[in-house]
This record gives sequence, C-alpha cells and structure tokens, in this order.
Amino acid sequence: MTLDLDYIRSQYPVFSNPATARWAMFENAGGSYVPAQVIDRLNDFFQFTKVQPYGPFEASIAAGEAMDDGYNVLAGLLNCDPDELTMGPSTSMNTYVLAQAVRPTLRPGDEIVVTNQDHEANIGCWRRLEEFGAVIREWRIDPQTGELSLGDLEALLSDRTRLVCFTLCSNIVGTINDFQAISKMAHDVGALAVGDGVSFAPHQVLDVGKSGLDIYLFSTYKTFGPHLGIMWGKPSAFDTLEPQGHYFNREIPHYNFNPAGPLHAEIAATAGIGAYIDAVYDHHFSEKEPDFHMRARRVFGLFHGYETVQAGRILDAVKAIKGSRVIGQHQAQEGCRAATISFAVEGMTSKETTEKLVRQEVAVRNGDFYAVRCLEGLGFEDVEDGIIRISLVHYNSKQDVDRLVAALGKL
Repeated sequence: MTLDLDYIRSQYPVFSNPATARWAMFENAGGSYVPAQVIDRLNDFFQFTKVQPYGPFEASIAAGEAMDDGYNVLAGLLNCDPDELTMGPSTSMNTYVLAQAVRPTLRPGDEIVVTNQDHEANIGCWRRLEEFGAVIREWRIDPQTGELSLGDLEALLSDRTRLVCFTLCSNIVGTINDFQAISKMAHDVGALAVGDGVSFAPHQVLDVGKSGLDIYLFSTYKTFGPHLGIMWGKPSAFDTLEPQGHYFNREIPHYNFNPAGPLHAEIAATAGIGAYIDAVYDHHFSEKEPDFHMRARRVFGLFHGYETVQAGRILDAVKAIKGSRVIGQHQAQEGCRAATISFAVEGMTSKETTEKLVRQEVAVRNGDFYAVRCLEGLGFEDVEDGIIRISLVHYNSKQDVDRLVAALGKL
C-alpha cells in the first residue's frame, strides 16, 4: 500500500497557504501541523460551546459531550479505558505532577533510575526528589552512539528500585528503545516503568496494555492535535500514588493527577485526531475494521513505512557530508529508528549549518532541544550550539525530501 501524499497534504490547511507551503518543514519534532478535522472542532467549541461543560443547559451539555469525544478517541488510540487518561497542559507538567504524586510513597534510600538520553521533562522532576531522600541512579548512554544498553540498566537495578523512567524514543538519538524488555526488567525488581513517548507517538501507535509500561506520556501537539499532554496509567499503578487534584474531585479519575482545570476546547479538539485517522484509513483501505485502535495501527503503519524510506534518503545525504557525525543508528529500519535525525559537521557550527539550510527554505533548527544531558553525554562542549535536528513525519512530501537532500549536498 502506497501512502497518498496528495490526499494527506490536502487535509492540512497549512499547505494551501503559499507563505508556509513554500517551506520544506523538518522541525516537526518541535510541534506538528494540524489537520482540518482538529481545527474545525476547536473552532466549533469556541464559537458555540465556550461555557463550563457538564451543566444542565444545552450548550453546556454539548461542551461535555465534545470533551467526552476527545477522551474516547485518545482512549481508543491507546486501547485503554478513558478513565485511565489524564489530559494536562503539557507532558512536562504531567511528569512534574506525577513526580509529586510519587513523592509521598518514597522512603529514604528508595531508588529511581533515570537516563541521560531523555528530554529534561523526564529527568529533572525525578532528580528533584533527591531532597526528599530518593537516590537517583543514572542510566548512561554510549558516548559515541547515544544508545542505551540493557546490560547497563541491569547493573543499576536493585530491590530498592521504585521507578525506571526512560524514553521510548529520544528526541536527539532517534533509536526506538526496547520498552517491553525495559519494563520487564523494572517489574522483576518490583519497580514501575514510566515511559516518555513524546518522540515515539508521532510515528507509531502504542497498545498501552501490551506495552509493559505502567505509565505512558506523550503530547498531542506533536501528534497532529492541540497543545496538550496525555498521561495514561494502569489503575494498579495510579492507585498507589497520591492524587494531586482537589480533594472533592477524587471520584473523577481525569482530575486526580491534574491539579488545574482541564483545557476544555483543546480536549474536545483531540477528537479531530480520530476523525483524521479515520479519513486516512477510509481513503487507503477498503476493509471494514470496526476497532478504532486497529484502524489507527494500520494507518500509522503506512506512515512509519513511508517515513522510514525518506529517513534513509536523508541519512545517506548526511553521511555524504565531509566531517559529518550522525547521532544514533546510521540506517533507517522500521521499528528501530524514528525519522528524527541529528548530526553535526566538523569545522562548522551547528548554527552556521542551520542558517545555510534555512536560506534554502528548509525549516530546521539547532540547539540542545531540552536534552542537555544527552548532548553532554555525547561529548558536545557547546550544548547551546548543539546539533542540527531534522525531523520528518508522514506529511512531508518526497519533494520536501528532494529539496532537503539537495541542500545537504551543498554543505
């Protein structure tokens, strides 16, 4: 099955705007474009139901139903119960709140494993628990490849380990970590497995119940939706933690780990992600699949296959640059690497490299991308200049990649 890029791009209003359509967008890991199905739901909510939801009058009832649609779509995507979801303002905030929920359960000397591969959102909040007696064990990357070794993790685990916090896919390295094996190792010592899926979720759909994880977090603003952070947790895991919401809302599962009020319009708009996935499914597949999770898996299988082919072209172009250093795996292979490619060029700052690409209307950025510890672990002394990151998703056309490959060739 071939992904129909003309159809895909027709779903995104941004590509009909000449001012933006002329750019080849490769900064998608920082935030994705949004299809019309999401935009329409956000507009409808603000226009017709911008009231407190779940009240007794018509507009309020409609607002609550629109929000329920959002919860149900995200639950269908992850193959879980809607009550297992928390929708907060961002993954960084959700993880911080999660750490505060874990804190009262810790005893002095309890250990938390973190990596130096992650975005700081899944590192800093756990490190702050040291002041309450937690012991932090750092699972360190290989300084050349940026990858994590399961053998190194095994050496860090003990009967005092309470959590293993890691990324399913680094926003710098791009390698898809073996989250099922990591989760099993955590469970074998009685620990919870906390997975950051922000850089994984734009490329693959996770069945959370089969993932091995106890808690999974990702961001809808990087998965073609509004700016929200999604946190799923097994009831058996969440039940051991201290709720952070108002005490009188304890019977509302969505509020237990969201101390602020939910973002009504944004939650309603996430239902548009499901409508978009269904539209892509109906365009590409004739089979009637009643289960939304399975439809999403087939659609994202198309996405990931297409992205992998294009990522291979980009990796070849980067490797051809004299003095280039590719971070992570040097080949693109489905299930092993996301289409997030980071590199540096010897004798040229990352800022200079980025500026050369931007002048050719190729949208990329350089820097640390909130993964300072990862860059330090890779030996980069100037983390502010950092690396150049190319991140593509399924709506990047072959022509976009052609332009990027040509621009890379000029380096």
